Amino acid sequence: MPATRTLDIASIAARLQDETERAVRRAINGANYITSPAPAMGCTPKDLRRARGPMRLYHYRPLQADLYRVPILIVMATTNRGYILDLAPGQSFVEFLLGRGYDVFMLEWEAPRDDEKHLDLASYAFDFIPQAVADVKRRTGEPDVTLLGYCAGGMLSCIYGAVHPTDGMKNLVAFTTPIDFQQMALFANWSDRRFFDVEALVDRLGNVPPEMIYTSFDMLRPAARIAGQVRLWENMWNDEFVKSYRMFDRWGVDALPLPGAYFRQVVEELFWENRLARNELILDGHLVDLGRITAPFLHVVAEHDHIVPRAASAPLIELVGSSEKQELVLKGGHVSIAAGANAVRRMWPAVDAFLAGRSV
Repeated sequence: MPATRTLDIASIAARLQDETERAVRRAINGANYITSPAPAMGCTPKDLRRARGPMRLYHYRPLQADLYRVPILIVMATTNRGYILDLAPGQSFVEFLLGRGYDVFMLEWEAPRDDEKHLDLASYAFDFIPQAVADVKRRTGEPDVTLLGYCAGGMLSCIYGAVHPTDGMKNLVAFTTPIDFQQMALFANWSDRRFFDVEALVDRLGNVPPEMIYTSFDMLRPAARIAGQVRLWENMWNDEFVKSYRMFDRWGVDALPLPGAYFRQVVEELFWENRLARNELILDGHLVDLGRITAPFLHVVAEHDHIVPRAASAPLIELVGSSEKQELVLKGGHVSIAAGANAVRRMWPAVDAFLAGRSV
């Protein structure tokens, strides 16, 4: 005779109660999601030290009495807001660095005005970054600065360091940094010179609107936004999941426009000619030879980066001329490598371990 199954009434009742509670919580959080304001981000106390054009230099208020001698200047990507590195208490890379005793500055960007469409790569790498470095030196009284660049901020920091290798850059940290633009396949196809008239686009628009920027990111994973919304609904009962989703989703669509001249150079010089990876990029008469970078260098790579694939950042460690250089490949994506649970456990301690002995 077949075995008789005993119904576990208590277990069934518990599961039903759990699902009911989740459904109630999902309904409550769903209503709150629609009606409540987005969570506050970028709340670590800081002071604005310089505002010029799209440039904003902030100085975070130290958390420790004893600080490392060498300050850190974080250089953000030109398309993204800096609060991704300062999401919330306990989820803030900036807060982590302050807690470890570093003196932290951030160079981030605002939307360029219509009359700033002429700003180009040299404006950012040879004007704004040197101005920020000089300000940090003056305010701290130190001759050296560590540059820590995220995505295009890492690219601009490398360009700056290649042309100004003796300008006080004590250490250089770059993560999710594009170098070989031909390996960014979808972006390269999207900007194919046979079909993409960048001159006409820039002449018509002046500055490239943010909608064009984040739509191009969405094209890399066309179903990601829909899949994310499905996961959001499934986890709407989970307060922490909802809070995290809202923070990352807000940052993902909070893109910045790019100056027309900057965008044109990125397309023509980097995507079309790949001059940075070939050490052939010339800006304002300066050859950008990455082999001239001599500062201790840490290259952090996201293994599953869909925006800057591994192949697009891989050449950097060989191109940089530093005698002290390390490459760290971590599981994670373009954002999760720098913010979120994986970053807390992996990238943040790795950066601290690299800089601690080199910041005294």
